[in-house]
Amino acid sequence: MCTGRVDPAHVFRAFSQGMDGVFIGGCRLEECNYITHGNYHALNMVLLLKRIMSHIGLNPERLRQEFMSGSEGTLFVEVVNDFVKQVKEMGPLGQGEGLEENRLKLRLRAIAKLIPYIRLVLNERLRLQFDTLEDYKRFYSGEEFERLFKELIADKLAISQIMLLLREQSLSTGEICELLSLTPSEASRHLNYSARQGLVNYAENRWCASLA
Repeated sequence: MCTGRVDPAHVFRAFSQGMDGVFIGGCRLEECNYITHGNYHALNMVLLLKRIMSHIGLNPERLRQEFMSGSEGTLFVEVVNDFVKQVKEMGPLGQGEGLEENRLKLRLRAIAKLIPYIRLVLNERLRLQFDTLEDYKRFYSGEEFERLFKELIADKLAISQIMLLLREQSLSTGEICELLSLTPSEASRHLNYSARQGLVNYAENRWCASLA
């Protein structure tokens, strides 16, 4: 299967089901077996997902992509063995990062809700093709991408988590701040935006928010 068909849902479903690492192996860049160059699409996806993982507190090295040809069986074995060793050294998902289990589950559920939107971002805003792997890494570690990430992903992910929390019970801004490690201004901004969209209602005293 072309790595271009690997979907963000596949990666985060694996993590949600307790996998400690995800490995994606595909054709070398500029050696696509088809005409789609899907390995470039997969590279954009992996680099974005790594940033999302880092944002929610997971070690991005738990997701790994390697490029090789179908004839390089020995290289494949070496790379997979190295990845397995690396993941074992990290420890179980979440525990190795010191994340409380319920908090990790909430973040993964919030991402699952955003998968259709993440696909849209990849297709419309991050359909990039640079000349070298280094060019990709340079862009995804640069200021322009960080601006895009905050604008396109970070705020949406925070709101997704807030919606999941409010589905269970009404919460004050302070409680949301504590549960999601947000500042009061960030939580208020997300709640006010959600209220304008008709997603959230405030109690009369405005101390508590609930789903509309």
